[in-house]
Amino acid sequence: MSTYQLAQLNIATLLAPLDSPQLAGFVDALDRINALAEATPGFVWRLKDEGGDATAIRHFGDDVIVNMSVWKGIDALHDYVYRSDHAQIFKRRREWFARMADAYMVLWWVPAGHVPTLAEAAGKLALLQRLGPTPDAFTFRDPCPPPDAVGTQTAADALP
Repeated sequence: MSTYQLAQLNIATLLAPLDSPQLAGFVDALDRINALAEATPGFVWRLKDEGGDATAIRHFGDDVIVNMSVWKGIDALHDYVYRSDHAQIFKRRREWFARMADAYMVLWWVPAGHVPTLAEAAGKLALLQRLGPTPDAFTFRDPCPPPDAVGTQTAADALP
């Protein structure tokens, strides 16, 4: 069993204000989808503001919302994103969010019990945007095993 957990960050540029009729379907689903995440096997933690979600946290700009969470492993997060009721909301993302030219989602391994900061997450997203997938910042399409998996090392481990 790994001593690492999977952190994820995704950002989205809003097409309209959160209180607009255009985003009502997204906003109306937030509580249900967040509760689903928290009840999903393998869920560990998610970023929340005083309202119980992260929509007021605008680390990446006034029109960019964030979602950040930690999971026991990549399979648990993948199942939640693509095989739960979350998938129906995910399929509707173009109604609410602009297409982004750069990577908008990043995965990385953290020591079990570590709660990532937004600054850490922003650094991982920037690393992915700059270098593409590496063991330090990757995607579902190009996953990497945890650092304590047999025969793996991070880019930092390879430095002299």
